[in-house]
Amino acid sequence: METRAILAEKSVSISALRNNPAQYFGDQPVAVLNHNKPAGYMIGAELFEEMMKLIGDKEAARAFRGRFRPSGAELAEYCKRGAKALEEAKPEDLEEFTRW
Repeated sequence: METRAILAEKSVSISALRNNPAQYFGDQPVAVLNHNKPAGYMIGAELFEEMMKLIGDKEAARAFRGRFRPSGAELAEYCKRGAKALEEAKPEDLEEFTRW
């Protein structure tokens, strides 16, 4: 016998859901059960929109990381800028690095 986790605090059977589905749309997910096993989850529009925004933000961040492919010339320029910044740094700027 397979057990599956129910990832919601509230649950409803498919039969009860058919009677008045609108009452189950809210700010919390509701597990929809078929023969006491989760068949799906219902969420309200506001929560769905928030989830889509979070997923979109995560995908955008992943896409940005995937696009960061500097050329050799760009890497050389970054190194040059870093070396210049170190040369121009005052002792107090580097204090946290010299405590080792």
